[in-house]
Amino acid sequence: MLKIFKYLKNETISVIAIILLLIAQAYLDLTLPEYTSKIINVGVQQNGIENATIEKIGEKSLEKLTLFLNDKDKNYILKNYQKDTIYKKETIYKLKKTADKEKIDLLLAKPMTLVSFFESKDSNIEKYANLPNNVDIFTLLKNAPSKQKKTMLDEIDKKFKDYPDTIIEQMAINYIKTEYERINIDLDKMQMNYILKVGLIMILIAFTGMISGLLTVFIGARMAARLSRNLREKVFKKVVSFSKNEMKTFGPASLITRTTNDIQQIQMVIVFLFRVVIYAPIIGVGGVIKALNTNSSMTYIIGLAVVSILVIVITLFAIAMPKFTIVQKLIDKLNLVTREILTGLPVIRAFSNEEHEEERFEKANKDLTKINIFINRTMSFMMPIMMLVMNFVCLAIVYSGAKGVDNGSMQVGDILAYIQYTMQIIMAFLMISMMSIMLPRANVSAKRVMEVLETKNSIENTKVPQEFNKDKKGLVEFKNVSFRYPDANYDVITDVNLTANPGQTTAFIGSTGSGKSTLINLIPRFYDVTGGEILVDGVNIKDVDIHLLRDKIGFVPQKGILFTGSIKDNIRYGNEKITDKDIDNALEISQAKEFVSKLAEKENYQIAQGGTNVSGGQKQRLSIARAIAKKPDIYIFDDSFSALDYKTDAKLRRELAKITKDKTVLIVAQRISTIMHADKIVVLHEGEVVGIGKHQELMQNCQVYKEIALSQLSKEELENA
Repeated sequence: MLKIFKYLKNETISVIAIILLLIAQAYLDLTLPEYTSKIINVGVQQNGIENATIEKIGEKSLEKLTLFLNDKDKNYILKNYQKDTIYKKETIYKLKKTADKEKIDLLLAKPMTLVSFFESKDSNIEKYANLPNNVDIFTLLKNAPSKQKKTMLDEIDKKFKDYPDTIIEQMAINYIKTEYERINIDLDKMQMNYILKVGLIMILIAFTGMISGLLTVFIGARMAARLSRNLREKVFKKVVSFSKNEMKTFGPASLITRTTNDIQQIQMVIVFLFRVVIYAPIIGVGGVIKALNTNSSMTYIIGLAVVSILVIVITLFAIAMPKFTIVQKLIDKLNLVTREILTGLPVIRAFSNEEHEEERFEKANKDLTKINIFINRTMSFMMPIMMLVMNFVCLAIVYSGAKGVDNGSMQVGDILAYIQYTMQIIMAFLMISMMSIMLPRANVSAKRVMEVLETKNSIENTKVPQEFNKDKKGLVEFKNVSFRYPDANYDVITDVNLTANPGQTTAFIGSTGSGKSTLINLIPRFYDVTGGEILVDGVNIKDVDIHLLRDKIGFVPQKGILFTGSIKDNIRYGNEKITDKDIDNALEISQAKEFVSKLAEKENYQIAQGGTNVSGGQKQRLSIARAIAKKPDIYIFDDSFSALDYKTDAKLRRELAKITKDKTVLIVAQRISTIMHADKIVVLHEGEVVGIGKHQELMQNCQVYKEIALSQLSKEELENA
């Protein structure tokens, strides 16, 4: 899968944008639980009072607070408060804007706790300061000498030192609420303002996170689509450059699957991959850090949750992973069976074998269905088990958190925040686990695509091409040519030596499997010779540009192949620059004019996929017309007249002779009548040349040729010919 990323080098800006957006989104998502906690803790429970920094205070209350401070701290506090208003004949002091609120909070938190405690009915002052009954501690502290006052405060500090900071802060805030009510500050309004402010911040964070998420998906989808397009383009170009060896190795069905289904799998994964690789780890690690900062006493709950999820993911991954490789192979097999059935439908119907083919398809289909069901059933356990873990974690947090609230070490809002952080951690692992479902299959697909892209062509174009010799234009020479198919243990062509001259027709004939088609397929380098060399225009075909070589050849294969489009488009396939007159001339020579002129749209008649709306003979004639229209130096007809009747065959060859006076014509044929007038006939038997000459010469000198001729025509017909 990693090799696929090199094809994203043109998407650097998109990748950077996605990473930045995901970091921003993760940060925003991790921030939201803090504000949830604030709304509960501060907004609901503390009426919007965020900390123990009292903004406004009555003169009497300020005097009481400063009793519990040393002279230095007392002077600092008084210096940072200024007179504001008068309420019920009492001066109200307001905290200066320049004051250091954190320091004020630190200095006044414990005095406010003490005042609040000593003013309560159940304070039991005597226990904390060793005082006699019915003594006002505030009066005592106010009038006591400095040394005695310090002793009393030290004694009180010892009693309060075991109190958690959260308890002290809560008691201080309760004091502030009481003081605000006493000096007529509207706590309800303060609470509502705080909740609205925090709520609006949360909405803004959520909206920004949503925009970030949408942009991430949008950019990611476009990037994945472009990657998919580029991969398809590269795979297609690679496949087009394949020789018949590579095509045989992969097979058309597999190459189609790799170009479509496999690349689609990669595209789907790329859309989500960055979200999992960037977003999930940030959320997971960030959630752990935030949760620990909220309350470290429940760390074991997160640990148990993470371990449980890892065990689940690894187990399911180990079970399902091997099956994903099998899935892609079964898709190949299904495509192969489907392609074979659809291609061979006429034969299947002719032999009444529909039931057998249905069983073949059903087996391939069932095999794929079974393994997909197994994978889906295995992975379907993922979500329920994850939800079970999630619910148990919630219960554990609520149970442990309730204890913390009861003993004052935790607040209700912190429990909610902790649950949210834990859910984010679990969701991060859930995303990774969902990716573990997609990634193995995509990894298999990526390997299959890279197999195609990294396959070294057995036929490669030369890096330093030579020029054709213009003095030998059209000359084709075979010098000690041998050929063996890959993985075969014998040669199918052995030590062939012959020359095909311009202005002559060289024909090849022999029994089935004698190597006729194989031999001429070596000229355009559909295969490369394994021994000897082939020269065109006096130059070894391995030393010239393969595209220029093929431009010199007009090739008509055994099976006429037409492409979707008009007849005119098909004839122009080899030469886009030809005129309508050239097209008409090519149709005339190939004897296709007769049936084309009867079509309603004539040359604009649309050919169906695979040429299914024309007959075999018509398809052959149009294929020949395409080669003629190209106006090449060398014509190769690989048994291209087999579907023509004798009359059309003779007429076509007669017309063809008029335009090939200075061209090289190579004809492979099964019928003696097609090649008996050729300038040179090459007789092949089991890959070896057993005779070269004209018809009459071979009848006298070549037993193989004579046997073929007599098997097709009588002695009288041969003599008259």
